Amino acid sequence: MSRVIRPWAVTLIFLLAYVGIILARHNGDPMSLVLVGSRFAGETPGVTPVGPSGYDGQFAYYIALDPVHPAGRLDVPAYRYQRILYPLLARALSLGLPALLPWAMLVVNLAAQAAGTAILEALLIDAGVSRWYALAYGLWAGLAFAVRLDLNEPLSYGLVAAAYLAQRRNHPWWTAGWLTLAVLAKETALIFVVAQIAFSLFNRDRRNLAALGLLTLAPLAAFQFYLYSRFGSLGLTTGGDMATSFEIVPFMGVWRIGTVRPAALLLFLVFLAPLVMLPSVWGMFTSIRRLLARDFHPYVFALAANAGLIPFTPFSTFREPLAILRFATGLVMATLLFGAYRRSRRTMLYSQLWLAALVFLVKE
Repeated sequence: MSRVIRPWAVTLIFLLAYVGIILARHNGDPMSLVLVGSRFAGETPGVTPVGPSGYDGQFAYYIALDPVHPAGRLDVPAYRYQRILYPLLARALSLGLPALLPWAMLVVNLAAQAAGTAILEALLIDAGVSRWYALAYGLWAGLAFAVRLDLNEPLSYGLVAAAYLAQRRNHPWWTAGWLTLAVLAKETALIFVVAQIAFSLFNRDRRNLAALGLLTLAPLAAFQFYLYSRFGSLGLTTGGDMATSFEIVPFMGVWRIGTVRPAALLLFLVFLAPLVMLPSVWGMFTSIRRLLARDFHPYVFALAANAGLIPFTPFSTFREPLAILRFATGLVMATLLFGAYRRSRRTMLYSQLWLAALVFLVKE
């Protein structure tokens, strides 16, 4: 039985039950997972900014439905089209049949989340720690919501995990290739690309740099050129409609919540502080300390990059609980990998506190 019941299997069973409950409440309608808003669903999408706006999954759905002419139903076309991999995979799986498409989107995410958890298991075992710590990633609320809402994170971070497994097996070209696909699933995977570049530079690893340059940076730059020529803007922005820019002052995105709704700031801090803010501060100081000790391991750079970006996250991300939970996924993965590399029992145990975020799923 122990060979069957693994963290990835627990993750898959949990997500099937969670999504099953949502579908049961909506008479089995898979479109209840997409959350299409009336603003983009009418005859003239986006023209009249009234009615529900829906959520991000609808844009992946519209691209998958019509990859050639989706722009009229996208709030920020280049930004949404940047995340091209997930909708294309769903379209291929559905054989282009609209009735099957929402089911295909769900299947892709379930498979990606289970596979990502399984790969993380393998990395933890290679590092000499228990595979069960991978549940902090597999059952991370930001990813559970992403599966429920047909979002891009499960596929993107699953591919990041695949990249680190390839690196563990000393395959730099596969590492670069998986990272490229991860960014094409969601642009936040660029944080791990930056970490890999820094790792390669500090270790003077020309093979890694060559692979990243030819298989990651060059294709992604070409794709940005395509997006600009087609939509008139780059896809690498800070968000969709009404997004704000990255902050200069650390955690200013949190404090701005108080300027809009002072009473809400305290409520946000209750969950933001232990789940996101404090782990990011710890991650920054811990990784800097390791780097000063000339510990140039890829997981150290991954932790530094993910933890270091959190304090400067835009207000538009911090003000939406689900958005910041999704954005913090990279920090969750990097912390687990770093803790396993250092064989820090304290870090691995503390990482399991992220499972407490599952309480937010009760709202569904």
